[in-house]
Amino acid sequence: MTVEQTLAERGERYGDFTDHANIAQGLQDVMRATPGWTTMPATHRQALTVIAHKVARILNGDPYYPDNWHDVQGYARLVEERLPRG
Repeated sequence: MTVEQTLAERGERYGDFTDHANIAQGLQDVMRATPGWTTMPATHRQALTVIAHKVARILNGDPYYPDNWHDVQGYARLVEERLPRG
């Protein structure tokens, strides 16, 4: 598969990249502007960044594509597994 074919396939599934980027960056701007952002470890911030990316794909593309929802769960689980047990 060529890069052009991959991009065309992703565009059909996730919508226009510019629109996706605007949604994703808007979500991330809100997250980074909160007081809690700087207090979290890198694992938490990265998971939330990728989750925002997945949410933007859901909002901009096919909201019935299960892989996006599965990925959101996966990134949340990665953080959950690293939380201290009390």
